Amino acid sequence: QVQLVESGGGLVQAGCSLRLSCAASGRTFWRYAMAWFRQTPENERDFVAALRWNDGSTYYADSVKGRFTISRDSAKNTVYLQMNSLKPEDTAVYYCAADRGPHTTVQLTTGSTYDYWGQGTQVTVSS
Repeated sequence: QVQLVESGGGLVQAGCSLRLSCAASGRTFWRYAMAWFRQTPENERDFVAALRWNDGSTYYADSVKGRFTISRDSAKNTVYLQMNSLKPEDTAVYYCAADRGPHTTVQLTTGSTYDYWGQGTQVTVSS
């Protein structure tokens, strides 16, 4: 059974940085896609970033492109989301997700693609 555990959320001021971590266990993730989504009380769960574990290819929502970076550490089975230049509109609960591939690019950005989800970590950005 795949388990995903997020950490690293918190309260920061606008313009600051945070790094989220997603520790994955229960599988060999070579064929998996990993992603970050975020959700506010007003909105559905929105795509943030995705990564194909085998080749490290990455994909980003337009709203975070150039500010956020998704990466992986295969030795630690951990996926990271480095978030720079944070804005108040980045405030949300951030979820890590995983699914065994292959996937099209569209599938990578779609929440219903992913079978496994973490519990979420709160990120709050004050103005």
